[in-house]
Amino acid sequence: MEHTILIEGGEAFAVSAEEDTLLRGALRAGIGFPHECSVGGCGACRFELIEGELEELWPEAPGLSERDRRRGKRLACQCRPRGRCTVRMRCDDEYRPAVPPERRPAVLESVRPLTADMAEFTFRTATPAAFLSGQYALLYLPGTPGARAYSMSNLANAEGRWQFIVRRVPGGRGSNALFDRLAVGDAITLDGPYGNAFLREEGAREIVCIAGGSGLAPMLSIARAATDRPEGPPVHFFDGVRTPADLCAAPLLGGPAASGRLRYTPVVSGGETGKTWSGARGFVHEAVERDLPGPLDRYEFYFAGPPPMIEALQTLLMQRHRIPYQQLHFDRFL
Repeated sequence: MEHTILIEGGEAFAVSAEEDTLLRGALRAGIGFPHECSVGGCGACRFELIEGELEELWPEAPGLSERDRRRGKRLACQCRPRGRCTVRMRCDDEYRPAVPPERRPAVLESVRPLTADMAEFTFRTATPAAFLSGQYALLYLPGTPGARAYSMSNLANAEGRWQFIVRRVPGGRGSNALFDRLAVGDAITLDGPYGNAFLREEGAREIVCIAGGSGLAPMLSIARAATDRPEGPPVHFFDGVRTPADLCAAPLLGGPAASGRLRYTPVVSGGETGKTWSGARGFVHEAVERDLPGPLDRYEFYFAGPPPMIEALQTLLMQRHRIPYQQLHFDRFL
């Protein structure tokens, strides 16, 4: 069964009553519905219900403030329509999906450990893996309510191969399901692609990729795609980790790095680094400001990582260096 959603003064689209949230139905229909994380954390998909009935899947989602709730705001990624609805929100062509997301079965093909708490999971689908470098997919995992968002680390391909680099989070139901409940050959549901922090069309600016933790995955995909472009601009790759034992990007970037167009800078922020590490130390955003030749507005920035890193980079780039927002590309997650 499908329900019709009318955007006040704008387009209408249909949402599957059994499978989709309001946001995912809009994106499958090619609607430019604002969004970032798609799992309730960022608040980018806020809207107002004018008429109709909705089921809220996660009423306490952190993407809404108490002020938002008092004003009647809801999250499209956490609402499922129960009939015909009219909603109020402002669409933007920037969010119109270049690759419409699809749900499909995916089989776990392999698991490759990378560090003590991070691994590469490769899934295979019967249809091509169509996505833009930097995007993510939603994985429906056993014993885990709802979906979990993970970014692809590989490039789009006709063989249907989707690779994700995932860090095991203590108490994290999604990551622990991947590490502990899935075996090679098991099937899950994969929904995607989503996200707007994808590699833009080739331009004159040099590219900066900044990864923190498991934010490594989308940055790998972007760096690989950028260095695959013939005669493209240089790529500066900053890899922020806590200890030297957490570093794993260099061998994964072996092909692009060997081309001479990629400069890789690992940055260690914690641990007993004095005896074991002679490279850059501190927070990764500090290394960006210290090591990139200025002015910084000559670069196109892509970054992914934990919220404190994202906030520090926004402050550094937008407030201190006045980089236009259009040159910054990131998706916010929990």
